[in-house]
Amino acid sequence: MVISFLRSINRRAGVKRQARTHEVAGRVLPLSVVENPRAKRLTLRIEANGKSIKVTVPPGVPEREISGFLTRQKDWLATRIARLPENAKLRAGSTIPVRGVPCLIVHKENIRGLTRIERDADDQPLLIVHGSEEHLSRRIKDFLITETKKDIEKLVKLHTNIIGRKAKAIRLKDTKSRWGSCTSDGVLSFSWRMGMAPPAILNYLVAHEVAHLVEMNHGPDFWALCFKLCPDTEHCKAWLKNNGTSLQAIDFS
Repeated sequence: MVISFLRSINRRAGVKRQARTHEVAGRVLPLSVVENPRAKRLTLRIEANGKSIKVTVPPGVPEREISGFLTRQKDWLATRIARLPENAKLRAGSTIPVRGVPCLIVHKENIRGLTRIERDADDQPLLIVHGSEEHLSRRIKDFLITETKKDIEKLVKLHTNIIGRKAKAIRLKDTKSRWGSCTSDGVLSFSWRMGMAPPAILNYLVAHEVAHLVEMNHGPDFWALCFKLCPDTEHCKAWLKNNGTSLQAIDFS
């Protein structure tokens, strides 16, 4: 059994309807409509990297109902799409958040060295990346994974000491539909993209998954424990809801 944080609708084999496009916030994006036998209502999701939209519907929902649903969600969708950069490819001169702080990417092609954060004369955070330009995104990704793993390990130790339980293992992944999960045998998994979020948000995510070591559900006892570990739970949940898509939009390929 796996408890997933912010999980999307259960992905059993669905039936895809004819592909189409949908215009939102000045962009024309691919729109997929998938019938899922487990769906109880219509749900809308911006797919990873903000490059497409997906609507999941119960079987047999007529097209006019889907159109009406998209119309009602127009403002919500436009607000979130507008926050996403049209070109999220990492390059020298662009910025990337590290622990919630925007850092200017500085590329030093002909100089060897470790990827690191420094500050310039104006106290602007700089992410220094060495090596060939074609490997810039990969080096930034590797840096984020390393730093995020260190932060998560410290937070897991902190919260497991409080509840008197131990995690069997900690794993980092690039998940698209959830930020973290906990298995019944105590394996905690997290998205390394959370290294771009502010420390308070990462703390909440770790507290959330550690709480599942005691409560493998999302019932009242679980939330009581989650709030005990992270009193700022409501604010952090709202931050992820409003900003999580932006983290997924950054292109590390």
